Amino acid sequence: MPGNPVAAMTIPLPIFCREEQQDTPADGPLRDTFGRVHTNLRISVTDRCNLRCRYCMPEDVTFLDRSEILSFDEIRRFTTVAATLGVTKVRLTGGEPLLRRGIDRLVAMLHDIPGLNEVALTTNGTTLSGMAGALWSAGLRRITVSLDTLDPETFRRVARRDALADVLAGIRAARELGFVVKLNAVILRGINDADIIPLAGFARETGCELRYIESMPIGADSWDRKSAVLAEELIETVAREFGPMDLVEGDPHAPAMTYCTNDGHRIGVIASVSRPFCSQCNRIRLTAEGMLRHCLFALFESDAKSVIRFGTDRELERLIRRVVWSKWEGHEINSAKFVKPTRTMHAIGG
Repeated sequence: MPGNPVAAMTIPLPIFCREEQQDTPADGPLRDTFGRVHTNLRISVTDRCNLRCRYCMPEDVTFLDRSEILSFDEIRRFTTVAATLGVTKVRLTGGEPLLRRGIDRLVAMLHDIPGLNEVALTTNGTTLSGMAGALWSAGLRRITVSLDTLDPETFRRVARRDALADVLAGIRAARELGFVVKLNAVILRGINDADIIPLAGFARETGCELRYIESMPIGADSWDRKSAVLAEELIETVAREFGPMDLVEGDPHAPAMTYCTNDGHRIGVIASVSRPFCSQCNRIRLTAEGMLRHCLFALFESDAKSVIRFGTDRELERLIRRVVWSKWEGHEINSAKFVKPTRTMHAIGG
């Protein structure tokens, strides 16, 4: 590949790297020093969004210049190399990924990569009704939609925009086409906690799987643990309405604990705060401008874009392996050691 591989190899490693203790493996699975094998890649295709959800981003924000973000060909190249190292699942995120022009073309490009078993996408759903058909034709089958409330006024309070009707239309359009749709709901005490049961009812009505998410210290607003409705309370609230729920055995690497009601409906809880799943994490993240992160809460990143543009595939493999090898044991969100990342969710990739 043309370029200057020497320049690419001068990219500094993140300072938390433990290579001085043990060399990064040159082959084998994408394993970190704690034995976790990484098969899941989340790719942010843009930091732009047409909502301003308070747990994700500030009202006033300066977005990246379009020239700074990775092209589709660059994303495909990175993903192809990652797939040769054992990555089998890709999820496209943002910002709002459906704002990236031609996103259906990227979906089709990724589907052709040998070794990938699944390409999925997370969206706020505001433009999904008009794009669901093109995404289906491109090969996409799994979509996650953020839906925090069914009340228009509460939606405006959370998202700082008025778009609930569009989101609901997008969900119904996706289900009509045959998409597997999951709904993500971040529950904020005193803001949308009254929606816990209505959201579960809507999921049952539309044939979606609902996943409640504990609010995390990753947004622009200040965060107080007391503002988070935690897993135990969420489960108890749902059980009072729908009866006892059994914990379902499933993918040990999935972030959600999944429960099943007596009538067979599945409800998940992503308990990043009260029940961190760091010990089973198998994810790495590529930001829209090509920074590689080993954790949503990582304090350091590695410049993959320079290697994609100027390096060889072998150099890109080594970078990916180094980032995975340097992964910390966990984010320590429940300890005094925790440091909130300076980048907000929209800039990292949800």
